[in-house]
Amino acid sequence: MKMSFRWYGESDPISLEYISQIPGMRSIVSAVYDVKPGEVWPEESLAKMKADCEAHELIFDVVESVPVSEDIKLGTEKRDGHIDVYCENIRRCAKYGVKCITYNFMPVFDWTRTQLDKKAPDGSTSLVMYWDQMKGLDPLKDDINLPGWDASYTQDEVRGLIQAYGELGEDGLWENIEVFLRKVIPVAEECGVVMALHPDDPPYPIFGLPRVITCEKNLDRYLSIVDSPSNTLCLCTGSLGCARFNDIPAMVRKYSSMNRIGFMHMRNVKIMDDGSFEERAHLSSCGSLDMYEITKALVETGFDGYVRPDHGRMIWGENGKPGYGLYDRALGAAYLNGLFEACEKELGKK
Repeated sequence: MKMSFRWYGESDPISLEYISQIPGMRSIVSAVYDVKPGEVWPEESLAKMKADCEAHELIFDVVESVPVSEDIKLGTEKRDGHIDVYCENIRRCAKYGVKCITYNFMPVFDWTRTQLDKKAPDGSTSLVMYWDQMKGLDPLKDDINLPGWDASYTQDEVRGLIQAYGELGEDGLWENIEVFLRKVIPVAEECGVVMALHPDDPPYPIFGLPRVITCEKNLDRYLSIVDSPSNTLCLCTGSLGCARFNDIPAMVRKYSSMNRIGFMHMRNVKIMDDGSFEERAHLSSCGSLDMYEITKALVETGFDGYVRPDHGRMIWGENGKPGYGLYDRALGAAYLNGLFEACEKELGKK
C-alpha cells in the first residue's frame, strides 16, 4: 500500500516539511482549491503542487477532490459542458503525475456533522453527529448552517437545491450518475487514472436529500454501470462504518479482491445507541470498527492502492482545521503502518 496524507496547499497550517517527517509517508493528497466546480484547473497550480511535494521527497499523485458540480448531479442544461471540463481536469491532473482522483455524488453537502469540537473526557476534541441536535431542524423553513455545509450557498440557494433534489429523487440521481460515468471513465482509462468514488457521509438520507452511495447493494450498482478498472471506490471506513448495516471488513475484502478500491480512508467511529456517532482515535479499541480485520482484509487480497489516516482528533493543544490536525493523523499513520507490517509478516508477504 501507499501511505498518504491530505494537505490543503499553502494555506494549510501543516507544512510539507512536517508531513515528510512522518515515518513511511509517501504521497500527498491535495487539490486546486481556488477554482469553482465546473471550471478548468490551471496547469500552473498543478505544476507547483508537484514541485512543492517533490522538494520534500513526497509525491503528489492523489487528488481529493475534483468536485462534481450540482449541475452535473442535477442534470441541468449546464451538465454536458461541466462534464467536458471535468474530463479536461482529469487530463491535466494526469499530465502532472496524478494516478488517483477522488470525488463524490453527495447532493449539496459533502458531509454532515452537528459539532466539530466535541470534548472527550481526556480533553481531546473531535467531530460528531448527534441525532438529538438534528431534531426540529428544517432547512426549508429555518436558517441552518451545519458543519460540512458549503458556506458559499445562501439560505435561499440551499432551499432551492433541496427542492430540486427532492423533485429529482433517487432514480433521477442514478440517471445522472450514469451519464457522468459513461463520459468520464473512458477518459480516465486513456490517462491511466483511477476514479475513486467516496461514499455518502453519513450513508443515509439527511433532510430528505437522495443519497445513494450508502451500502453494498448500491456500491455494486455503481461499479456495474461502467465495468472498468478505472471505476473504483474510495472506501471510507468512517463514512460507511457509521451505519450498523455495513460490514466494513467484509466490504473491504470483497471490493479489494475485485481490485475496485483505488483509495482507502481509514478511521474509526463509535456508533451510539440511537445511531449517532463520534469520530474517535484510530485504534480498534477506541471505536466500533475492527481496524485490524480491515487491514488484514486488504493485505490478504493484495491491495496496493493508496491509504490515508482519515480525520483525526485535536490533541495536545493543537488548533487547526477540524479533523485535519497534524498530531492525531500522524499517530494514525504510525498505527496503520504498524498494522500493515504485522499483517504482512503474519501472512508471509514481507
